[in-house]
Amino acid sequence: MREDLNQRAPRRMAVLHPLKVVIENYPEGKEEILQAANHPQDESMGSREIPFTRELYIDREDFLEQAPNKKFKRLVTGGEVRLRNAYVIRCDEVIKDGNGEIIELRCSHDPDTLSKNPEGRKVKGVIHWVSAPHAVAAEVRLYDRLFSKPNPGGGKDGGTFTDYINPDSLLTLTGCRLEPSLQDIESGAFFQFEREGYFCLDPDQSHGLPVFNRTVTLRDSWAKIEKKGG
Repeated sequence: MREDLNQRAPRRMAVLHPLKVVIENYPEGKEEILQAANHPQDESMGSREIPFTRELYIDREDFLEQAPNKKFKRLVTGGEVRLRNAYVIRCDEVIKDGNGEIIELRCSHDPDTLSKNPEGRKVKGVIHWVSAPHAVAAEVRLYDRLFSKPNPGGGKDGGTFTDYINPDSLLTLTGCRLEPSLQDIESGAFFQFEREGYFCLDPDQSHGLPVFNRTVTLRDSWAKIEKKGG
């Protein structure tokens, strides 16, 4: 299924755990329409328009105040990262609430980096995003395997299948933000949410919001678990 969807599914950007970003050196009220390919390996699928504005959402998992190691290629305080199909930005300030929770990032963008690399420096990380004023609010349901073992209850430990129910077989996320091209689509339409997995639009709605169900992840993380005997 993963291989089939990789060939057929149009790409879209969806922020499942939104964190607000304000690009302070981008003019207020300005809006650019950027072009993004529907499929990086299939030009016949065409492209789509994506609005870019001063206020954006990125995924919370794509930011840390300090990088834990050199393998972390996403955004950190004082560091740079490329926004997919857009500019290179730098995080200049972190805004927190009274409980110390990060609620907003103040950033700056390099206007000379649209569709090209910055001169004199390397920016290795690329993250997805959506324009805050244009974002589509949605519910996203992350389905996973029902059991934590391939053969629940069939082992030598004497347990029953109920002992191996995966508590994370369904995670329901609210407050997700999607790019505006996902606003008015037909039920059953399927997409790859970039860096997240493959999703389809549920025929039902939740509180008037669109609902997207995950069909499969981008990579088979369960294969590693089974290989380790987990």
